[in-house]
Amino acid sequence: MAETNKTEKATPKKRKDERKKGNAFQSKDLVSVVVILVGFFIIRLTAGFLVDQIQHFYVSQMVAASALTGLTTTGALVIMRQAMMLFFITAVPLAAILSVAAFVTAGAQTRFLVAGDLLKFKWNRISMLQGFKRMFSLRSVVQLIKSLIKVAVILYIIFASIEDIMVLTPDILNTGMQETIQFMGDRVMSLVYKICLIFVGVAVLDFAYEKYDYEKKLMMTKQEIKDEYKQTEGDPFIKGKIKEKQRKLSMNRMIQQVPQADVIVRNPTHFAVALKYDPAVDPAPRVLAKGQDLVAKRILQVAEEHHLLITENKPLARALYESVEVNDYVPAELYQMVAEVMAWVYGIKNKGKN
Repeated sequence: MAETNKTEKATPKKRKDERKKGNAFQSKDLVSVVVILVGFFIIRLTAGFLVDQIQHFYVSQMVAASALTGLTTTGALVIMRQAMMLFFITAVPLAAILSVAAFVTAGAQTRFLVAGDLLKFKWNRISMLQGFKRMFSLRSVVQLIKSLIKVAVILYIIFASIEDIMVLTPDILNTGMQETIQFMGDRVMSLVYKICLIFVGVAVLDFAYEKYDYEKKLMMTKQEIKDEYKQTEGDPFIKGKIKEKQRKLSMNRMIQQVPQADVIVRNPTHFAVALKYDPAVDPAPRVLAKGQDLVAKRILQVAEEHHLLITENKPLARALYESVEVNDYVPAELYQMVAEVMAWVYGIKNKGKN
């Protein structure tokens, strides 16, 4: 049931986690086709050199054999050494090029993934039960059918080619060796061309299927996406509680600063701003607290408890609330209005002293 509910595309985190596990998209048939095509191209380029080397080896051995009266250990070692040299000259470079082609093709698909998880020992890899499950899984059935189709098509092409050649057998027997080799070479190349075309078609289909199958396996349920979001971003409910707690702490700290204010500017109960100005310390008056509605009432309540001066100035209270943050200085455009309030505060304080 959970599988059928996987309707959402994989998230970047899901893809990243799967790559860490070594699960990356790759079409093995594409790698095989590239290796075959590269090998065919290299052989076409070096065919003359390869034939010359093999022919030279064959002729030299025949000449040497005709002069021998018997095969000794030393002679056998010489022949073996020459055969190995021929192998390294002809086969090893081709094998190295094909290995590089396979590595680059596979790496281009997996973005050269190196996953540590693949190197770890896991019991399920040697479990007979897991092995049977993999053997009789849908993926294994698809791979088997695909392999059987490829083998059947290739066998049919080879059989048809041989059948065409068999018709020409009497004529081949009456032609020279060079012409026969040339004819057989052309036939083999034609056969290789056809097989390569088949492999290319299979690789395209396999690439599309593997891509579809990979994306399907990565799909997630809506619940999985929600759980992933909670793990990465945190539970929204908990985050909300934390923010609420932070707001309360911030407001408590702000309210604790209200008794230090020189004056409270209000409008008349919707907004309240606590101002303080110490010419010896501050370059301009500073907002110690501000609030709207319930917070404004709380600021006014604390101000009354500490017998602070309160003045009603609707434009100034609203302007200070909207443009100045707590513990910031009053901006220059409000200096005139704030200066009038502070002059009123100092006037009242001076009368009190007298």
